[in-house]
Formats: sequence, C-alpha cells, structure tokens
Amino acid sequence: MASSLTKGTAGQGTPAGSGKTFFGHPRGLATLFMTEMWERFSFYGMRALLTIYLLSGGPDGKGIAEGGLGFNAATTTAIYSIYMAMVYLLAMPGGWLADRLWGPRKTVAIAAAVIMLGHLSLAGPGQGFFFAGLALVAIGSGLLKANISTMVGHLYDGPNDPRRDGGFTIFYMGINLGAFLAPLIIGTVGEKHSWHLGFALAAVGMGIGLIQFLWGTKHLSPESNKVPTPLSVEERNSWLRKGLTWLIIAVVFYGVVTFTGHFTLNWAMIPLTVLGIIIPAAVLFRIKRDKDLSNDDQSKVSAYIWFFVAAAAFWMIYDQGGSTVQAFGTTKTSSQLLGISFPSTWFQSLNPVFVMALAPVFAWLWLWLNRKGKEPSTILKFCAGLFLIGVSFFFFLMPLAMAAGGAKVSPMWVLGIYLIQTIGELCLSPVGLSLTTKMAPLKYASQMMGIWFLANTAGDSVTSLLSIGGVDMSGSRAVLVEAVLAVLAGFAIYMYRKKVRGLMGEIH
Repeated sequence: MASSLTKGTAGQGTPAGSGKTFFGHPRGLATLFMTEMWERFSFYGMRALLTIYLLSGGPDGKGIAEGGLGFNAATTTAIYSIYMAMVYLLAMPGGWLADRLWGPRKTVAIAAAVIMLGHLSLAGPGQGFFFAGLALVAIGSGLLKANISTMVGHLYDGPNDPRRDGGFTIFYMGINLGAFLAPLIIGTVGEKHSWHLGFALAAVGMGIGLIQFLWGTKHLSPESNKVPTPLSVEERNSWLRKGLTWLIIAVVFYGVVTFTGHFTLNWAMIPLTVLGIIIPAAVLFRIKRDKDLSNDDQSKVSAYIWFFVAAAAFWMIYDQGGSTVQAFGTTKTSSQLLGISFPSTWFQSLNPVFVMALAPVFAWLWLWLNRKGKEPSTILKFCAGLFLIGVSFFFFLMPLAMAAGGAKVSPMWVLGIYLIQTIGELCLSPVGLSLTTKMAPLKYASQMMGIWFLANTAGDSVTSLLSIGGVDMSGSRAVLVEAVLAVLAGFAIYMYRKKVRGLMGEIH
C-alpha cells in the first residue's frame, strides 16, 4: 500500500526522555505507533466498505446487500478514485499547516478529530452525510499523513541515531497491522450487518487513536510541538483573504448551479479530477523552472520526472485494487474457499498480509544482491514494478473472461492479482520513497515527499477522468489497455535507462 512512512523529512529535536522504552525505542514511539495503527484501522475499514456500499442497490451491485447508494460501476470507480486522489493531494497543505500554523502535534490531533467526525458523518443517512463524511476523512487523512512520521523522526537524536531505521520499521508495522485488521472487523460488520454500523466502528477506532494520542503526548519530543516557520500577521491576513475569496466564489457558483437545477455529481467530480492532474504537473513545472537550482539539481529534477510519471502509471492500476478489483471480487467471485464462507471485504486484508510477509524478504534480497555486486539499480526496480503491475492486469483478464457468462470464479484469482501487485509495490514504493529523499534539491528537501505522494493523486485522477468519460474500467478492453501501457512504460524506461542514469548524477 502507499504508506505514510517517510524517513528523511523530519527536522531533529531533542528526544523525549522519560526513561521508559518501547522495544528499546523512545516511549513516544508507542504513542505514534498506536495512533497510526488506529488511523489506518479506520481508513482501511472504511475503504473496504466504500466500493461495495456505493454499488449496493445499483445496476452493477448484484449479490450485494441492499441499503447502499445504488451508483453504477463507472460512477463508483470515479468517486473512489477522486477520494483517494484527494487524500494524497491534501498531504501537501497538511504539511504546510504544521510548518506555518499549528506544529505537527496539534495538526495530528486536529486531523484525528476531523477523521472521526468524517466517519460519524458517513454513518448518517443519505448522500449528503456520505459526501460530507468522505470530504472530512480525506481532509483529516491528508493532515495526518504529512505529519505523524515527522514526529517519529523527532524522537531520535539526528539522522545517524542507530535506532532510527528500526523505529520506522516498527512504525510501518503499525500501518500494516491496522490495515490488516480493519477489513476483517469493520468490513464484516458493515457488509454482513449494517453499512452504517461499519462506518461508526471506523469512527470508534479513530476515537480510540485520538484518546491515546492525547494521553501519550507527554512522551513525544518537544520539537513536535513547535511551529518551524510561523506565519507573520501580514501573511496570515493575506491567506485568510485569499481563502475567504475562493470560498465565496465557490459557494456562489455552486449555489447558482444548484438553484437553477443543473447540479449533478459531475459538477463536483470533474473539477476535482482536473485539479488532481494539473496540480502535480504545475508543481513539477515550477520546480523545474526554478532558476535558483544548480545545473546538477536541474538534471536530477529532470530524472525525477521520469520516475514520477512511472509511479503515477503504477498507482493508477494499483489503486484499482480497492475499486474495480474489489467490485469484481464482490460480484463475480465465490464467497467460499475450502468450505469456509467469508465477506468480500476480506480481500482488502490481503495486501497488508503480503507486505508484512514479503517486505523483510525483499530487504534481505537487496542486501544479499548488493554484497554480490548484483543489486538492481533504482531504474531497474522501477521497471520491474511497472512490469509486474501490468502483469497483474494481464492475469486479471483470465477471471474476467471466465466470469463473462455469469459464472462465479475462485477467490484465488483475486488473491493472485493482489500478490502480484504487492510484489510490484515492494519493487517500486520503498525505492521511490528513498529516491525522493536522495534526489530532492536542498531548497525543496521538506516538500519533495509531498510531491512523491502527488504521483498517487495524478494516477487516481486519470482513472476518475476515464470513468467519468464513459470508459468501463472493469471491462476486459480497458484492463488489457492498462496492462499493455504499464508494460510498455516499464520497457520505455529500460530503453532510456542510460539517459535517465546520466541525469541522476551520483545517485544510483
């Protein structure tokens, strides 16, 4: 999964030293571990329900319990993809708010409260509560994603603290533990008993995370309570004026559209989708055009754009694991395996299980190959990630063909799709995180991780735009085209590897 883990972005402060430890690490790591675990529990629990709740009661929701919103598959994919795009897009303003206004600790507390309110709104009746809740969860997740790993970095005595990598590894396990448990608990309750009770359980999970975070703040570094570069009075007033101006424009515009009876979901979805493509492109263009950067930095930014586009293509397919693949698993796949029945939301627990099982294997493999002088370069790892995500959709074509006549296929097909995608993820995602910290120009060192997350935004926005445009993303033709394009993208980077390698300078 695309995690909120970042290693190189935090400024360093004095660790909180109460004498107590958590597996040999500062006691504050337990607080942040539990906060992230419960936030991921609520996030992935809600995500496991999202697609099937949107489909329930609609033309493409056969075999799903009633009581959902009744959208068709295209609208469901568009809504899901926009939601995921906004979560990653909002990580950038989340980091800005912590740096300029509230500080990381206060920002995380506010984020957790906003997420909890969002899940409570999702538990309410009707589309109004649902879309308000979805917006609140996206805003809160963006605020939290940008800052909680920064506070993990504050616990350690600089980047050379020998415990630092181990601390982030433990923190990463919290992400996957929460993601694994959520579909099993929230997904089962929501799918088998009550959608709204499932969403309410997600709110309870985030509430527990918020309570223990507030209780455990005394164990965090004092650095996490500081505002690194606070806004001046003039800057604050300027931002308030700009914010209120755009808010008034939006309220008036959408008020007129609604009052005249022209409002449809597309009036909200299309602008968000377009922004999700324009903003990442504009951010990269602004950095590339920065005349303050040295020739070496300019060259690295040019190389980074190759990796960014590759990552966007990867996440475009990968994130459909929660939309088109989940919808297929719910409507076209048998709900029994070895005589045991299970809810379709359990498919969303496969990725975190595979990550927890395979991540140590990949970490060992890269080290073993490095000692032999045979470790693949960053470019080759990205090529492998793109190739594998393409292979996962070639693999997807087989159960799609088998289910075309109305037959239910074995859930092992869905398991295979997620396994291939996870292997691809482990080739690309951790490598991309590390590459981002290495290739970031000094001027943009604290912003580049947010820019990396914009690759998710761009990929999900393309999926949403295609769905809104009438492309059947769950159809064999679209799946085939995406698979071919992913493999061709990996091949293109491989063919131009010498050029990209030259642009990277001393980075390998």
